[in-house]
Amino acid sequence: MRHFLATAALGALLIGAVPLSVFAETPKDQLIVATTMSNILTLDPAAITGRETVQVLNNIYDTLVVLSPEDRSVQPRLAERWEIAEDRKSIRFHLRADAKFASGNAVTAKDVAWSLKRLLARNLAQSSFLKTRGFKLEEADKLFVAENDQTFVLNIPKPDDPNLLLMILAQNGPGSIIDSQTALANEKDGDLGGAWLTLNSAGSGPFKLTQWKSNEYIILTRNDDYWGEKAKMKRVLMRHLPESQSQRLMLEKGDIDVAYSLQAPDLKSLEADKTIAIESTPGSGFYYLSVSMKDEKFANKKVREALRYLIDYDGLDKAVMPYYGKLHQRSLSTGVMGALPDQGYKLDVEKAKALLAEAGYPNGFKTTLRVLSEDPFMKAATAIQNTLAQAGIQAELISGSGDQIYGAMRERNFELLLGRGGGGQQPHPDNNLRSIAYNPNNADDAKLTNYQSWRTSFFDEKLNKMIEEALVERDVAKQTKLYEDLQAYMDEIVMSIQPFSEVIDTAAFRSDIKGMIVSPWLSRFEEVSKER
Repeated sequence: MRHFLATAALGALLIGAVPLSVFAETPKDQLIVATTMSNILTLDPAAITGRETVQVLNNIYDTLVVLSPEDRSVQPRLAERWEIAEDRKSIRFHLRADAKFASGNAVTAKDVAWSLKRLLARNLAQSSFLKTRGFKLEEADKLFVAENDQTFVLNIPKPDDPNLLLMILAQNGPGSIIDSQTALANEKDGDLGGAWLTLNSAGSGPFKLTQWKSNEYIILTRNDDYWGEKAKMKRVLMRHLPESQSQRLMLEKGDIDVAYSLQAPDLKSLEADKTIAIESTPGSGFYYLSVSMKDEKFANKKVREALRYLIDYDGLDKAVMPYYGKLHQRSLSTGVMGALPDQGYKLDVEKAKALLAEAGYPNGFKTTLRVLSEDPFMKAATAIQNTLAQAGIQAELISGSGDQIYGAMRERNFELLLGRGGGGQQPHPDNNLRSIAYNPNNADDAKLTNYQSWRTSFFDEKLNKMIEEALVERDVAKQTKLYEDLQAYMDEIVMSIQPFSEVIDTAAFRSDIKGMIVSPWLSRFEEVSKER
C-alpha cells in the first residue's frame, strides 16, 4: 500500500493530479528510468562516487570536452576548441561565448578555474583524478589560469600525456564546471557550497535538478535556457528500484521506459519481447581474480602462473558473464593504444598441477576466496572454486558486501579475491595501468588504496619505470610500441591480478525510445525521444 501511494504521489508531482497508474504508457515528454540509487550519496561533483551518480551529473553539468559515445574520442562541449602547447606543458581552451548556467550566469573561464581549484580544496573522492597527476592546491592559481572570460589555460605540473588529461576533464566529477557565483552564494562555514551542492545543482547542462529524495527518486527538469539543442524530454524521473524482477515487470507493463539494473535472468526473459530493446556497450574495467603477494604462496611466481590455467575462461564467458562482461585476459581495455590481443589462456588442470609441483605444492593447499555476495560475482567465484579444486587448491568462499570485500582488499587482508575494477573510464592505457600495475610505494603505511597493485602488495620497479616512460613518449608510434612491450613484460612476471572478463553495461528499454546511450559513464538524456 505504501509503495502504491508513493508511486501515485510521484505521478501527481510529474504529470499533474492524475496518478501514474492511470496511464497505459509513460507520458511522451517524460522519461522514466529505473536504476539503483544506493550509491548516490551526494550530488556535489567533488564528492561523488559510482557510475550512477555520474549518470545524473552528465545531465545537469557540462564539462570542457566530452567523450563521444561512438568511439570515445574527445569532442567539444563548453570548449569550442583547444590547443596543446608544443612543449606539452599546457592546454589552452577557448570557451563558447553563448554558454550559460541554469541560473542565467554566463559560463566563464573564471568558473572553470574556480571549479578545478575547488576540486583540490574540497579534497574529496574526485580530487584523486588531479592529485595523482601532480596537481596541488597550493599551486592552483598558477595551474588553472583564466586569461579572459573565454580563454582558460591548464598548466600541467609534471611530465604527462595531455591527451589523457583531456579525457579526465571530459568526465563529470573531476571535469564538472560549476556556477561559482551560485555555489558561493550558498557557502556555509567555508565549504565552497558543499552542503548546498549535495542536494542542489549549479550547472549548465540540458537539465536541472528539481528534486532528490534519497533512495527513492530524482527528478530532472529540462533547462529551457540551455545553450545547446534543447532536450526533447520535458522531465526525467529516475526511480530507485533495486530489485531486478520489479524493474522487468514494470518495463513489460510500460510503467517505466528504461531499466538499468536488470540481472541476466530477467534480461534473458525479455529477449523475445519485441516491445523491448536490449543493448550492451563496453563499460570500464574488468572482472578479475587477484592474489595477495603478502601471502608467501602467491608471492611464488609459479603459483600465480598456475592460477592462469585454473580459470575456465570460455565456460565463464558462456554460462556466467552474458550481459555482464565479455572474455578478456589483458590488463588494458579493448581499443586503447597498444592493446594486444588476448594471450589465449585456457583451462589446463594438468599444466597447473605441474606448475604447483614446481612451486613446492604438489598436493595443492588451502586458501580463502573473497567475493561480493551478488551476481555475477558469486557464480563466477563458485565456478573458479571448482576449477581450483581440480588442482588440489581448496578455496573457502567468503562473501559479503562491497565494503566488506573491497575493505579487506584495501587493508591488504586477503588471500584470493574475485572483484571488478582496473580503470577504463578514460580510454588511455595509462588509466588501466595506474590502477592495476603501477605501485609507487609498497609500504603498508603508504595506504595507496587507489592503486589495486598496492592493495595486492604487487611491486615491480622496472614496470613502474616502463609505465612512466610510455606515458610521456611524444611519438605515437613509439608510444604504442612501448605499451606493447610493457604488456609482454607483464606476461613474463605474472601479475597479481588476472582479468577474465571485460565489463559491459547493459540496459533494456521500450523499443519506441530513440537516442538512448546505454553507458552510464557517457549517457546524456538530451537526445532521447519517444516515437509514438
